[in-house]
Amino acid sequence: MPSSQFYPPARNLHAVDRTPAPVIRTVVVMSQRILVVDDRPAIADAVADRLRADGYEVAVVHDGLAAVAYCGATPPDLMVLDLMLPGLDGVEVCRQVHQQAPVPVLMLTARTDETDMLVGLGVGADDYMTKPCSMRELTARVKAILRRTSGNLDREHLVVGRVEIRLDERRVTRDGDEIALTATEFDLLPMLATRPGRVFSRADLLAGVWGYRDGATRTVDSHIRGIRRKLGSDSVRTVHAVGYALGTP
Repeated sequence: MPSSQFYPPARNLHAVDRTPAPVIRTVVVMSQRILVVDDRPAIADAVADRLRADGYEVAVVHDGLAAVAYCGATPPDLMVLDLMLPGLDGVEVCRQVHQQAPVPVLMLTARTDETDMLVGLGVGADDYMTKPCSMRELTARVKAILRRTSGNLDREHLVVGRVEIRLDERRVTRDGDEIALTATEFDLLPMLATRPGRVFSRADLLAGVWGYRDGATRTVDSHIRGIRRKLGSDSVRTVHAVGYALGTP
């Protein structure tokens, strides 16, 4: 009586297995590089460890001259910069680094004087935090800066009056002459340029560019002044008690 059990056919041990080998793809993800500059090793290491835990590649230096040298050799994607440093203070470091490359900067300092904040933003810092600060807030601000400066923009360009904004290249020209904007000044400009004449409140600009609504509106004011200084005083119009609108510079 035939068995109802199924037996697979015997394998030919001399046959060549022609089954295609699985394709193994190696995906290399380049982590973003952050430079932490603080003369107090305990603080620098704490910030660096938290950023590394979030997947960033982090280098640490402890004085202003070393920070300028590092950025000149291998510009990072972002610099977390203390204001009070030996050798060169944070303001001078920010100024010298931006002469070499448009490195985004998050200033960290124990100073609470608003004048210090405005000076830092005036030399090109993208954001400003006072110490002691929450590590969660610090990493949130780092992510917000990197998100808007990483170049993940649509490949298109905007033209407003005599100004052309090339989003893919992160370049701005006026009458064909290139204008050197800081990273944050550049991020503010397309937001205004998408709706020329529309008035954006400071809260709108904080949310759209920095990623949060609760913050010092003086931060926005400082970067708007930078845009006016470079594109012309008529480039951005102030609407009293409301906000800012892009003109036709």
